[in-house]
Amino acid sequence: MKWFAFLLVLVNVAVWYSATSPVPAGAPPVPLGEGTLPRVSTLKTVGEPEQAAVPADPDPSTEPVALGAPPVPDMYCARIGWFDSEEDARAAGQALSLDGSDPVVERQERELAPLHWVLIPPQSPELARAEFRAIQRRGIDSYLVTEGENRFAISLGLFESRTSAISVLEEKKRQNLNAILAIFPRNQISYALVFEAGPLQGSEAVRAAESDYQRNFDLVEIGRCEGVATPDKNP
Repeated sequence: MKWFAFLLVLVNVAVWYSATSPVPAGAPPVPLGEGTLPRVSTLKTVGEPEQAAVPADPDPSTEPVALGAPPVPDMYCARIGWFDSEEDARAAGQALSLDGSDPVVERQERELAPLHWVLIPPQSPELARAEFRAIQRRGIDSYLVTEGENRFAISLGLFESRTSAISVLEEKKRQNLNAILAIFPRNQISYALVFEAGPLQGSEAVRAAESDYQRNFDLVEIGRCEGVATPDKNP
């Protein structure tokens, strides 16, 4: 019995010692319960509504690119001339078969290069008529000017070439005529036809169209229709 009592005392001492001794370093912690603690970011107040997830902004480099419509050719208009009358211009439009285009006829006073005029200067009506009759009897080609600032002058010829005019002037002086050389200004009323030439794409197409019209007309202008052919230009 003494040994049995002694053994019980040793067991009690060992149990008490193990309960009060510190946990050695490196020993695994004793679990306190099942599960793990939640993260702070996952906690929410009771009654707080859930927020829908916001999608991230898409990468603009991955967005599809919309293809534009093909470029539309510019509409071009043509201006051709010159015509002596409005009727001639409209007849030319009919001959060109301008389908779908309403041509416009422009009336324009053009200043042409002046002529070189060999004449006897103006004088009184009586003297001018008498000298004119005397020149006519000599067989010299002439006519009496009856209007304008050179009224009652005697014309001996109009020339485009100055050289030709000077040659005639020297001849008339050798015939003892008091002739001089003057400038004869002149203007001319002409008509042009303006119409849609159609859609042209590129400068080469424009030059080709101009070349076609230049075979038959002195004036050929082709450009974009903006401000080129409008009814307001029709007088």
